[in-house]
Amino acid sequence: MKLSRFAAFTASLALAASAALLGSAPAQAADSAAVFGYVALGDSYSSGVGAGSYDSASGNCKRSTKAYPVLWKNAHSPGSFAFTACSGARTGDVTAGQLGPLNADTDLVSITIGGNDAGFSDVMTTCVLQSESTCLSRIAQAKAYVDTTLPGKLDAVYDAIRAKAPNARVVVLGYPRFYKLNGTCTTGLSETERAAINGASDHLNAATDKRARDHGFAFASVAGAFTGHEICSGSAWLHSVNWLNIGESYHPTAPGQSGGYLPVFSSAA
Repeated sequence: MKLSRFAAFTASLALAASAALLGSAPAQAADSAAVFGYVALGDSYSSGVGAGSYDSASGNCKRSTKAYPVLWKNAHSPGSFAFTACSGARTGDVTAGQLGPLNADTDLVSITIGGNDAGFSDVMTTCVLQSESTCLSRIAQAKAYVDTTLPGKLDAVYDAIRAKAPNARVVVLGYPRFYKLNGTCTTGLSETERAAINGASDHLNAATDKRARDHGFAFASVAGAFTGHEICSGSAWLHSVNWLNIGESYHPTAPGQSGGYLPVFSSAA
């Protein structure tokens, strides 16, 4: 089974560490690393929007050298690495344009997806610009979409990943809660709106968790990692609304990628 090669790669990291102490490099460690393949899929939370240092060749996909997939690749040196995550991606964009690098030799896949399908960008815009009642109504619409429509779209993505990479370990990562309640923010959204937005994030994560696990994939929640680093925390790893660079609003900063997403993914992988 291909997962044995995944285990061999993990073991090779320990062998390489031992080799460094002994002044030698076992061939097994080098061979395992040479054949190990990792593919990073998904939306802006995987491409690294908000972290800066974007690869100009990635264009509007805004793939950052500070995104967690690149940080993991730099730390573990897999034999092959493909980074197709793209800002703004929905489930259909993943199946239509991101799965090319997957094959039977792919060992590890990461993905964040579903937030754009559920309209979370529009939710945030609505809540910032309109009344509390309109905000809460838009959140309810998004949650209804998560209940009725999103599961089928996630199934389509997960089925496609498994069909193209039948032997890979697939890690589906969630989204953080955006706000620390009763925090440092004194203007902007009401506490009722902030709590509702956090609840909608939890709702999306719960639905994604179920679909991922039903496909035999690992689900990795980042909510705990971002606790104490939400907007209004005084030590935020998330951008608040930024009218000068609206696309980075409500996305992880570089510390959010390295301190939030990376350790959670590393543990799950």
